[in-house]
Amino acid sequence: MEATERRRVAADRVRAAEDAVAQLKKGLAGVGVTLPSLRVDPVSCAGDEPAPLIDLGRCNIDTALRLCEVLAEKESGHDE
Repeated sequence: MEATERRRVAADRVRAAEDAVAQLKKGLAGVGVTLPSLRVDPVSCAGDEPAPLIDLGRCNIDTALRLCEVLAEKESGHDE
């Protein structure tokens, strides 16, 4: 694979990670959860062949408990 093709593939991977972050933000916002530090991990995008990771970030106790509530509601079927 030549350099131009590698750059295109790398850009596609990063774009896919950015799309995943956008979907996560939208989905979490829909259930009342905001993770301010939700992002694509910049270090994982470095190099010639990036393997982007989604950094869910650190959250405070209230946010963690809200996530637990949402998951419990979903599991019990009360998410409608």
